Amino acid sequence: MKKKILIIVLIISFLKVGAQTSAFKSIDSLLQIGRYQKALVQLQKREPSFKTNVKIATIYAMVDDYKKASKYYEKALLLKDDYSAKIKLGKSYQQEKKLKKAIVVFEDVLKKDSENLLISYQVGKLYLQTKQATKAVKLFKKLISVDKNNANYNYQLGVAYAMLRKRNLKINSFLAAYKNDETHIKAIYQLAMAYTFLRDKDSAAIFIDKGIKVNPNHIKLNKLKINNLYRQKDYLPAIALLEKIDTLEPKEQYTKKMLGRCFLKLKDYGKAKENFKEALAIDKTDFKSYTYLGDIHFAEKDYRAARFNYWFATFIGKEPRDTEFYQLARVFKELKKPKEEMNAYKEAYNENYKNYRALFQLANTTERFYKDKKIAYKHYKNYMNKFETKDSLLTVQVKSRLKEIKKYYFLKGELLE
Repeated sequence: MKKKILIIVLIISFLKVGAQTSAFKSIDSLLQIGRYQKALVQLQKREPSFKTNVKIATIYAMVDDYKKASKYYEKALLLKDDYSAKIKLGKSYQQEKKLKKAIVVFEDVLKKDSENLLISYQVGKLYLQTKQATKAVKLFKKLISVDKNNANYNYQLGVAYAMLRKRNLKINSFLAAYKNDETHIKAIYQLAMAYTFLRDKDSAAIFIDKGIKVNPNHIKLNKLKINNLYRQKDYLPAIALLEKIDTLEPKEQYTKKMLGRCFLKLKDYGKAKENFKEALAIDKTDFKSYTYLGDIHFAEKDYRAARFNYWFATFIGKEPRDTEFYQLARVFKELKKPKEEMNAYKEAYNENYKNYRALFQLANTTERFYKDKKIAYKHYKNYMNKFETKDSLLTVQVKSRLKEIKKYYFLKGELLE
């Protein structure tokens, strides 16, 4: 009797397994032809199990519904501690941007399988995304010791050192990445940026050119190249590159503004105006474009238009606007408004106490405007105390004015310090 019962149980079990296998084959067939909703309906009807939960989670992951995918992977793992499901859960958390949860899951995987380099790499990147640079350094060093030829390990190590503000170690890591892979565009760009920041023009130029050779349409590297050309006064090649990136990323404020600056240097005022106006249409808060428009109008002797643009630049500008006030003073000089000229130089100097030219002009206009020369004398003395060695020609003039003012008051019976 017992043997008969056992045989019946085995037969029932076999039939159940067969039915389940048949059901999952049916579900897989539906998925192959994209009928994922029908597949979900069939799975939801079934008694919850590890396999059904994983299958449901997988379907939701396929349609990028990672919130539901994570939910069903979690349910599956409550029923069975499974290596593969745990990795899938971690990846689903990543897609949900639940980075700390992903780290916990992946770290648990690594406790049991420390040789899983793919998961180790993901954890390293997650450490960087969550600002855990010290942990990232330790992990990427370990990965490099296992595979010294993987350029990405060195690159990510460089990113970690950048977070920790360890400049030399950062550059060395990016150089190691480049050594392993001379087409590693991210490492090349970081090296170009690092040497640009260090003002190592030759090294920066080498990596900028190498990067553009690898990827001619790399926008950021092209911008670095354009900036270098502009500083070297090679305006025509800069314009050619700007027009190129304008076709790749149209209506960028940087591109329009730099085109305006290049055309301004070439005194092509029509094209310069056109581009500065386009730059302002993209970003109305860019006060420097108003400044450049003011420079154009000043060059064209349209002083009223220049005054408006300089004034508007001072009105909307948030950064130090001493250049704008200084230029506004020059406009007032042309418009024969000495009081406004003097006040504008004063504003320029108050905006930036390192602007020695503004202080000199403030002293000069004050001397011309007021009968009391002591005010100008005070400004000239201030210039000598702060900027005597800054500009030899201006210093000669300041010394001369101090001497003349002292003489003027001496003849009136008054001694100045």
